[in-house]
Amino acid sequence: MATARPNDQSGATSVGPPEIRLHGGWFRMGSDDVLAYAEDGECPVRRIKVSPFTIDPHCVSNARFASFVAETGHVTDAERYGASFVFGGLLPDDFPPTRAVAAAPWWREVLGADWRHPHGPDSDLGGRAEHPVVHVSWNDALAYCAWAGRRLPTEAEWEYAARGGLEQQPFPWGDELRPGGGHRMNVWNGSFPEHNTLEDGYLDTCPVDAFPPNGYGLHNMTGNVWEWTADWFDPVWHSTGPRENPAGPPTGTARALRGGSYLCHASYCRRYRVSARMPNTPDSSTGNIGFRCAGPA
Repeated sequence: MATARPNDQSGATSVGPPEIRLHGGWFRMGSDDVLAYAEDGECPVRRIKVSPFTIDPHCVSNARFASFVAETGHVTDAERYGASFVFGGLLPDDFPPTRAVAAAPWWREVLGADWRHPHGPDSDLGGRAEHPVVHVSWNDALAYCAWAGRRLPTEAEWEYAARGGLEQQPFPWGDELRPGGGHRMNVWNGSFPEHNTLEDGYLDTCPVDAFPPNGYGLHNMTGNVWEWTADWFDPVWHSTGPRENPAGPPTGTARALRGGSYLCHASYCRRYRVSARMPNTPDSSTGNIGFRCAGPA
């Protein structure tokens, strides 16, 4: 069902990893599981067909994004705004008070936070070259894809790839959160947001290939960072939308994100599943949002 193929060796696409070619076909998208968020539009389950496509085995790393910026001079939305949102648990105890998100007070607006400075102006990318780039907006992701000769996956493509050939399983590897007691993704362990036991080895992001891949050879399709997709977000459009190569509604105010992140925890956010989704505006950025690229087969 999946084969790796090298990127075209001309131009900027040579900076990327070998693409995974997926043959596509029909699959059951969405979830009617008790853990599904109906208000997010996870349900109903519907049969969807995707054409063959390629997708990167993991998210765009800081090193790859740095190559893009060095060649193009791209300035991210977070850099232009002068601030982005950082998880408060990653800030020093004496960090000065800043604006928080009302519905999620653990998110703090931090002046000077951007992809080069993930925890604010006093932080850097030391030891994080192969971690996913964060503090990138949908607009930034689109600019990178254009430079790399790629594109963002549709939601249908993303979920088809994330399932790794499994039918209606909540995780890329099956139905157990921790098969055999082992951790298969980077999510919050302990009591959110006060205490993380670090049982999976990470408080923040982990390297893009830190955990075993799914059946299609794709790493970290759940956990670590949310991933931008090409589609506008709508909680009901898919109920009557196309069943072959759906590309989301024609207009909207927010783009769809997939996969959950290192901050997901069952106590408030069970969105570390392959059917889960979330909206965000195209110019927004946070410390737990990244992206991976897709393209034609």
